[in-house]
Amino acid sequence: MPTASNHLDYGLDTLFGRETKSVDCQFDVKRLDDGEPPWFALHVRPPLPEDLAKAQIVVFSAEGRRVSGIVRRTEHLADDSLQLDVEPA
Repeated sequence: MPTASNHLDYGLDTLFGRETKSVDCQFDVKRLDDGEPPWFALHVRPPLPEDLAKAQIVVFSAEGRRVSGIVRRTEHLADDSLQLDVEPA
């Protein structure tokens, strides 16, 4: 399920509280399972923000709606891209 938007918002927990950032980047979205609600895998292609792998939450558009979720797992891939497994919030 490719996404029509290339805008991604993400949140980082810091010593001073939550910091929210935004980035325009290329990413694809796919469902990880058929559970309710379904989890998503965000495959973000380089160039990547340096701190995206540390994101705790993400907000993006998919299937014509805004999706927000908790990042449960991150994986750096061989092509320098990043996969974020997201549980919808």
